[in-house]
Amino acid sequence: MSVLDNWQQWKDFLGDRLDQAETEGMSKGVINDLAYQIGDYLAAQVDPKNEQERILSDLWSVASEDEQHAIANMMVKLVQK
Repeated sequence: MSVLDNWQQWKDFLGDRLDQAETEGMSKGVINDLAYQIGDYLAAQVDPKNEQERILSDLWSVASEDEQHAIANMMVKLVQK
């Protein structure tokens, strides 16, 4: 089973990666930029595996670049432990 198949597993995975990035000394700005790049990649290359991912994908597809950055920033906040 892929980490993308289950919303809670996906959030846990992202939270673990966020903790790792912070431990390695990445700044909040760099983390938010990476979150945007990951969101952009997922929206373009990965078919959503559950309804939560479908909602994010649909929102991403109609959002401006600034709004996409806001979505990425909210995802970072969502998975912070």
